Amino acid sequence: MSKHDHEEPGADEQRGYDGPDDAQEPAEESAGSAADDELTLDDILGTEQNADAAAEDAVLADLESALLNDLKRLQAEYANYRRRTEDQREREIERAKGEAVKGLLPVLDDLDRATKHGDIVEGTPFAAIGDKVRAVAEKLGVVSYGTAGEPFDPQQHEAIFQAPTPGVTEPTILEVVEVGYRLGSVELRPAKVVVAVPAE
Repeated sequence: MSKHDHEEPGADEQRGYDGPDDAQEPAEESAGSAADDELTLDDILGTEQNADAAAEDAVLADLESALLNDLKRLQAEYANYRRRTEDQREREIERAKGEAVKGLLPVLDDLDRATKHGDIVEGTPFAAIGDKVRAVAEKLGVVSYGTAGEPFDPQQHEAIFQAPTPGVTEPTILEVVEVGYRLGSVELRPAKVVVAVPAE
């Protein structure tokens, strides 16, 4: 074997050794570049997810606000409905009582006339009956109105006669012919009165 033949395998081994080192460095650089690309992609995906979550939260907040407003509106409508229903129920009760009480008005008129004429004497059975009838009407809520000297109110009083009277500056009740009655807000009967009016 010659000297030249002996040296060639060493050179080949040296070239073979240097070859893998040179080929390995670009692979490592490529791996690092790929890792950088993966981190950047993760960041992008994370940002998009955060944006989607924020948009979803905003939609949920708007929906919650709309539902809350609808609930408040429904509560207000229900409260108004209950108030109207209660008012209507009370008026119906007053009307029903009024219809029942109207049958007592002629009896109350007779008692008033008898008292004015002195036909009812305290301590007699007739006086006791009259007191019971008045107590029943009062318990039902019946209120009488119309007194001489009061200002005349066409909404409450029915004028059956007008008497020009000196010194009178405004229409005034001169005499009550028939007492008026009301039950709560229900007008059972207007008071029939003689009205004093200013003399010309």
